[in-house]
Amino acid sequence: MTESTGGSRDQGRELEKMKGNLIVGQSGGPTAVINSSLAGVIKAARKAGIKRVYGMHYGIEGFLQEDIIDLDEYFTTSHDLSMLKRTPSAFLGTCRYKLPAVEGHEDVYEKIFEILDKYNIEFFLYNGGNDSMDTIKMLSDYAAAHGKKQKFMGIPKTIDNDLPMTDHCPGYGSSAKYIATSMKEIIRDNESYGVSKPTICIVEIMGRHAGWLTATAALSKDVDCSGPDLIYLPEVPFDINSFVDKIRELAKVKKSVVVAVSEGLKTADGKFVCELGTVNDHVDAFGHKQLAGTAAYLANVVTQETGLKSRYIEFSSLQRCAAHLASRTDADEAYNVGFLAAKAAFEGHSGMMIAIEVKSREPYIVEYDMYDIHGIANVERKVPKNWITNGGTFVSDEYLDYVRPLIMGSLQPYTAAGVPIHMTLAKKKKRSSK
Repeated sequence: MTESTGGSRDQGRELEKMKGNLIVGQSGGPTAVINSSLAGVIKAARKAGIKRVYGMHYGIEGFLQEDIIDLDEYFTTSHDLSMLKRTPSAFLGTCRYKLPAVEGHEDVYEKIFEILDKYNIEFFLYNGGNDSMDTIKMLSDYAAAHGKKQKFMGIPKTIDNDLPMTDHCPGYGSSAKYIATSMKEIIRDNESYGVSKPTICIVEIMGRHAGWLTATAALSKDVDCSGPDLIYLPEVPFDINSFVDKIRELAKVKKSVVVAVSEGLKTADGKFVCELGTVNDHVDAFGHKQLAGTAAYLANVVTQETGLKSRYIEFSSLQRCAAHLASRTDADEAYNVGFLAAKAAFEGHSGMMIAIEVKSREPYIVEYDMYDIHGIANVERKVPKNWITNGGTFVSDEYLDYVRPLIMGSLQPYTAAGVPIHMTLAKKKKRSSK
């Protein structure tokens, strides 16, 4: 499977014979380009002659409530799809919902397939990360075990960049571009002070167990920017005393100190740093704790231990919804994995996920393949230890060579009255089970 989204004329004629409909859902944390994948799915379905294209309103959780959207009523022109590509967040709505084990919950699975049959849905596509691929695994396994006709394909998406098998994940490049840009601006701002004593600025970046996002802070370093002074990833146990000592030493020679930290930093005993401050006990359906407050806690520690002025910044959802800074490379690849996932389903594949393979980083050349979902679902890929340098406080040039092509190019938003305009689900459309 290559990056081409075309197909032979014979394939096209064969696909036109299909009678089943398609449904697509978005799951997990949104990204700046998740809707480019949705646009790719819609385009592939129309090219194949699929009669109806449905969307799950709020993922599999909404699907179980038969909350289904007829997407053909929203996207009638190529301009609509172009607008969709420039719309951040999940157009269809998302969820964090874990399907139960089949044993003892057969009624849940039978309900899913009853709904699929009711709407004559033959192709089920799900766009998400590790946990979302678990949904594809569970449903494709159930279909195979019970002789169901439906095909299930996974579309990769996560700003965390922690899916295995694929070189990188759609959504990551745009978040990297936002973080690199914002870090440069923060560093410029922080350098405005420090006549007497430096200001310490700690920036918190998403990343529960993998530091791919936090590592992108290093992209801000260039001839016009010193870059962050320290970068801490969750792959390396965090030592607070060592951290404070490094801040003291930097403060002796610098007028500005900026540090990037992952929200998921843990101490050597496995405790999240954010839990050392105000504890948030909320967990999602997959048992993930809500992480926040790492930078706030560390800024407070710095001030208490050193007497230096400190501030903290949490990028929070900004790093995943900044479509005005979307990478063109990222948007194009997101579109392609959506298109190719649909095409693979039409060709009879099921229980697979589309993956990006980079053949060359300079010049940047990619191809696409697909892998068995069983080697992907619930598996986290972390930053290689040899890419973490300076005693666990920075990243290597090899990492920068890896990530830099992913932030190239821009997808300019459409604007009105000086601000971007987006596609929205303005109202619930009438649904049909034909």
